[in-house]
Amino acid sequence: MEDGEAVEAAAAELEKLQIEILHRISVIESTFLPQNSSAAPSSSLPVDENETVTRLSTILQSGGVNDFCFKRVAPDYYDWPLESRRNVLDASSVDHLCKSIVLVNTQASSNILDCSDRNNSKYYVVVVQYTARFNAEAVKQFLYSLNEGKIPKKRFNLRLAPEETSIKLTGFEHNAVTCIGMKTNIPVILDEAITKLKPDFFWLGGGEVDLKLGVRTSEFLEFVKPFIVPCS
Repeated sequence: MEDGEAVEAAAAELEKLQIEILHRISVIESTFLPQNSSAAPSSSLPVDENETVTRLSTILQSGGVNDFCFKRVAPDYYDWPLESRRNVLDASSVDHLCKSIVLVNTQASSNILDCSDRNNSKYYVVVVQYTARFNAEAVKQFLYSLNEGKIPKKRFNLRLAPEETSIKLTGFEHNAVTCIGMKTNIPVILDEAITKLKPDFFWLGGGEVDLKLGVRTSEFLEFVKPFIVPCS
């Protein structure tokens, strides 16, 4: 009789454990997979529920972004050609693969030291496609016009920020930079070409070198509110 009771107790404990596992799987799927699976990439690589994923997911969801997902990639991802990267992410095209780069205005006035004025910031994060060639002159002209010509054009000279500066401002290392959840509220400039991608779901860095973030363009625009500039 005691053996029978022990078996029943073990079976009950196993059932309880299975239910808990299924619940956790359900939570993870609802949090990290695209909400609209028919419009976004259909499959996802295993993603561990680590601090970065949890933190960025919380930031996105609190900002009204629900159609997004994270995917893990191999350590040598950046050694692959763009088509191979597209395949592993299940992106719609290589044009949907984007990157975030931190720029510094090397000719800003001496009193411009931070990002408190988004129209005339010391630093900007620019999101561009990997297939595009970034046009710094276009950004310079945009910022000059944005300030209605009140700041001399010579005061705008955008250059790639040193890696240590980028890490300090964003909190993300090289090849991991994303404009979501940065340590500093750096103004974001999005290349206009990204807004024209079909379908409107693009990929960018996810806060870790081997972590990528896919997001619905319309929701990204509403949340981040970037300057949209034809800069490629």
